[in-house]
Amino acid sequence: MADLRSTFIGIKSPNPFWLASAPPTDKEYNVRRAFQAGWGGVVWKTLGSEGPPVVNVNGPRYGVIHGPDRRVLGINNIELITDRPLEVNLREIKSVKRDYPDRALIISLMVPCDEDSWRDILARIEDTGADGVELNFGCPHGMAERGMGSAVGQVPEYIEMVTRWVKKHSRMPCIVKLTPNISDVRKPAEAAKRGGADAVSLINTINSITSVDLDLFAPQPTIDGKGSHGGYCGPAVKPIALNMVAEIARHPETAGLPISGIGGITTWRDAAEFMALGAGNVQVCTAAMTYGFKVVQEMITGLHDYLDSHQMQLSDLIGRATPNVTDWQHLNLNYVTKAVIDQEACISCGRCYAACEDTSHQAIAMKPGRVFEVIEEECVACNLCVDVCPVEDCITMRELELGEIDTRTGLPRAGYANWTQHPNNPMARAAE
Repeated sequence: MADLRSTFIGIKSPNPFWLASAPPTDKEYNVRRAFQAGWGGVVWKTLGSEGPPVVNVNGPRYGVIHGPDRRVLGINNIELITDRPLEVNLREIKSVKRDYPDRALIISLMVPCDEDSWRDILARIEDTGADGVELNFGCPHGMAERGMGSAVGQVPEYIEMVTRWVKKHSRMPCIVKLTPNISDVRKPAEAAKRGGADAVSLINTINSITSVDLDLFAPQPTIDGKGSHGGYCGPAVKPIALNMVAEIARHPETAGLPISGIGGITTWRDAAEFMALGAGNVQVCTAAMTYGFKVVQEMITGLHDYLDSHQMQLSDLIGRATPNVTDWQHLNLNYVTKAVIDQEACISCGRCYAACEDTSHQAIAMKPGRVFEVIEEECVACNLCVDVCPVEDCITMRELELGEIDTRTGLPRAGYANWTQHPNNPMARAAE
């Protein structure tokens, strides 16, 4: 029977599901409710330096992208770090950790980029009993002009420098939260590792404007007729987050660096995908904001059942898919598949035909009676018909056997060969 207990960089929790640093983790009341609902850990909403609290806007803070069924696909957030006094936050953190010693409690931090500021706040949090710190190097709005957030996260040298300060002045495990607003996420991950980080977490929010009010002609959310870019999160960012997690997990310079996966995790399956690509645990925000804290119960049950059905433990899942992530030039160009339509499952909607006829390879024919059939000699196995079909498993891709003739090319399917070996590759010819 699968055991979901998690140990991440020495931090123990009853399951690998943590709440990310965000509005849901801004105060003791929320965090207690989260732990009562079953969350294994919490990253407390980002704390700043002692002094006058940060000022947030008093109008709308979120803009949303909806699907056709009004399901939330993404949220744009213009809220800053906590606007509650540092002393209040620290007192509440200490109280929560005292009552929930078995849950992971991490403190997110963001202060100006000088050693004294980091040393001072680390000294203030040492006696809270918290299990670790997460360095917020990702906020894309409202903090960059203060030398914080993504202004640090986009400069590897700053990441390394601040991480060294934190490791120098604190006994706590240190997680570095990375911004996706950068061309190559491996560079800041390398810098965090050089600085002594115990782990990285990613992704933080994506710099964005979600929509424009076409009556006010201003970005949403709109504050007194004006709008600003903010941080985008939710299910829509999941593919970007998965890729960045995989890049760090398989990069020789960062392979083995523990990863806390963040970005659009809504179900147990989302979490399992992050962990299969190398994340040791996951952090969730938008799903909790959309469905409430009890959404974690489905995640726990679903992951438990999945592991049991595959006779796996949690440790068996982590990184299981990482070796199968490769670069395009190493894909097997001799792997051939063809689309197959299950006529009994087909509802004759014609989506596959319209998509293939208008935008792909004219490889689906519409016969009398709206019967749709694959024209194998035209099918390049692009998978578009599978993706647009509204009936699950109605269209599948059949793999050709070795030696079987591909009716499109007239050639038998051969063994493995990739672009680096292909005769059309000028680099391959030059190496001969």
